[in-house]
Amino acid sequence: MINIVKNTPKAILGEGAVWHPTEKVLYWIDITGMKLHRYDPEKKENVTLSMGSMIGTVVPSTGKYSVLVALETGIHGVTIEGNLELLVNYPENEPTGNRFNDGKCDPAGRLWVGTMSKQETKGAGNLYCFDGKELILKQPLVSISNGIVWTKDKKTMYYIDTPEQVVFAYDFDNETGNITNRRTAFKIPDNNGFPDGMTIDNEGNLWIAHWNGAAVICYDPLTGKELHKIEVPALNVTSCTFGGKDLNTLYITSAKQGMTEEQLQQYPLSGSLFAVNCEPGGVPPGVFRML
Repeated sequence: MINIVKNTPKAILGEGAVWHPTEKVLYWIDITGMKLHRYDPEKKENVTLSMGSMIGTVVPSTGKYSVLVALETGIHGVTIEGNLELLVNYPENEPTGNRFNDGKCDPAGRLWVGTMSKQETKGAGNLYCFDGKELILKQPLVSISNGIVWTKDKKTMYYIDTPEQVVFAYDFDNETGNITNRRTAFKIPDNNGFPDGMTIDNEGNLWIAHWNGAAVICYDPLTGKELHKIEVPALNVTSCTFGGKDLNTLYITSAKQGMTEEQLQQYPLSGSLFAVNCEPGGVPPGVFRML
């Protein structure tokens, strides 16, 4: 049964749920609310940090930084004390009107993060990879860069550009970070809503949050077959991640941004953080490492 995570605030545009494997906490964000959230399931406490600008993603880190965040000004490390340190400037010169959106770390510890137009202009964004030294363009002409995951064998990367209504697959070289052979893994049925954030379970299946779909749906990436569906009491479901002691709690973010009064009345819990026990459980998330 899906539940609201107690003692957590409602977000305007909740996103970016990721489990921190060493801190044993959940990080999640409110993009347009400009907030970074840290939820401790043992203490049942949520701590919020104001970022001062829109925040596109958060990923766990090693070393002096607890996490890395992608802000409008660039990628920053967040120290254990909560201080921001700029690591690399935002790569696209104004007035592009773009911002960072979703991102994750690959198995080698690189941060992959995409951009999108604030006006959602088609093809205005890009996908980048950050190794601690430089941002490298990996995929141009992206519309709304979203979910990204890697398989256990580190040979395939799955990626979502939301308006395309498909999940793309790439051959992935973990040593170099090179991606090749872009192809459509499977299509998302229009009546499921728009594919947004994504995570992978320990059997290699993809769990995808659906904007305007009120659900997280699990797909077999080799066939596109729908294996499981978790109905969420929020219209716009934005991201999901496996967390908890055994990585068998699925945390789910949602948004209330852009909803009509009628929709808000129908889905009054929109913007909440949810959790549900979920088998077979996930895999440890990628953690940023300076390469």
